[in-house]
Amino acid sequence: MKFFRRLSALIRKEFLQLARDNSSILIGAVLPIVLILIMGYGISLDVKNVPVAVVLEDFSPAAHDSMNFLDGSKYFSTKYVTSMAEAKILMRERKVEAILRVPPTFSSDFQRGEAKLQLILYGADSATATSVQNYVEGSIRQINSGKIAIESRIWFNDANSSTFYFIPGLIMLILTIVGVFLTALVMAREWERGTLEAIFVTPVRLIEILLAKIIPYFVVAMFGFILCLIAAKFLYKLPIHGSLTIILLSSVIYLFVSLGIGLVISAATKSQFLSAQISLIVSFMPALMLTGFIFDLRSVPNFISTIGHALPPTYYLELLKTLFLAGNNWTMIAENCSILVLYAIFFIGLALKITKKRVD
Repeated sequence: MKFFRRLSALIRKEFLQLARDNSSILIGAVLPIVLILIMGYGISLDVKNVPVAVVLEDFSPAAHDSMNFLDGSKYFSTKYVTSMAEAKILMRERKVEAILRVPPTFSSDFQRGEAKLQLILYGADSATATSVQNYVEGSIRQINSGKIAIESRIWFNDANSSTFYFIPGLIMLILTIVGVFLTALVMAREWERGTLEAIFVTPVRLIEILLAKIIPYFVVAMFGFILCLIAAKFLYKLPIHGSLTIILLSSVIYLFVSLGIGLVISAATKSQFLSAQISLIVSFMPALMLTGFIFDLRSVPNFISTIGHALPPTYYLELLKTLFLAGNNWTMIAENCSILVLYAIFFIGLALKITKKRVD
């Protein structure tokens, strides 16, 4: 009973302090929704409205009909020109990303089944060039197939939207940043100000101090996560094919991991400046670059892949992507959740070990 009485008093103190501290509210509740709005709308791998110059050297109806797939397409913004010289000028000035040339003999070649088109791509942006090439070649193949229609579908992302791919990663990134920064900066600030000294002279135990630090900021971070979840569902129309309960449970576990990392950083540095710098290096950069958020870990060197699989965000991101887009893979859920639980125990236990109830 004494344990819970002391803990409740400390938690109440933390909530009162949190209510007076606008910076913590901004990090925990406002920053997540700002990040998911800016990055969700701003980051996209979808290529749309690509300017393409069409050189019509054959004015026959067959040549015009072969270019109909460009008109009204959301992928292309078509500019018709009459010469290659004009098209080359547009490409040199970066006013078009591709040139599609219809040769003078197109209609006669088409009747013999030997029609050819020339596609020239602006190669400085390889990602856009590859996407344009795939769009154009796919459309032309479908036209030339005659009565044979090709129907394609992408499993687990029917809309073929990169936004659906990025939003789970953004949620992972936001929980990582918020969880680590909240505890690291708040604890380090108290070390600097000496407010922990007043607590150290009381009968409270170290575990009670750490729990009192974790619980209020856990509540704030979960509030930010709920806002992100609402934005993902209603603003970006992200489907949820898996269990919402598992999504919440895995997020709770991962948030304890992030908060534990923040406690370790603050206990080791006891400086707001150092805590901020280390939190950025430890949380943001690895979560962005080494978890599969941007680069598939199967396509990177084994050394980098090994580092990525040693990071807790990698397992949380895999959980979110699967639960949102594919459904309940119970083997993967059990494995990844177990790994995250071990990480949470490790980091909170490490914070408990290196935090000393004394003033150096």
